[in-house]
Amino acid sequence: MPHLSPPILTHSEQRAILRATAENPRDHLIYSLALGAGLRLAEIVGLNVGDVYIDDRSPRTRLRIRPEIAKGCRKGDVFLPDALMSKLRKFGHTRRDVGKDCSRAIPSSAPSPAFASASAASSSPSGRGR
Repeated sequence: MPHLSPPILTHSEQRAILRATAENPRDHLIYSLALGAGLRLAEIVGLNVGDVYIDDRSPRTRLRIRPEIAKGCRKGDVFLPDALMSKLRKFGHTRRDVGKDCSRAIPSSAPSPAFASASAASSSPSGRGR
């Protein structure tokens, strides 16, 4: 039986998705992280503000993926391409909570989700919060 590779998006399909989400900074950044850094949805929605931003609203160039959000419970580091840095910078300035709990690499007790839903709850892969 031949091994089938999973389907992938063409460059034109990727551009179409990014164009379609351009008016929504949160969704655009979520798709950009998936397409540009190869992050899985569970990893993206599991990120906290402190995982993405340094306390002065500067985006981190390397994301530390915590075991509890990583596939197979394996932690790892993801280096972000330069093209994502300006998007992260722009998105960080739209967030009121960036700069509050970001001094720790992994915020403590009440971490603020980096990509909260419109209701300010954590997003989840199923779309129903956590």
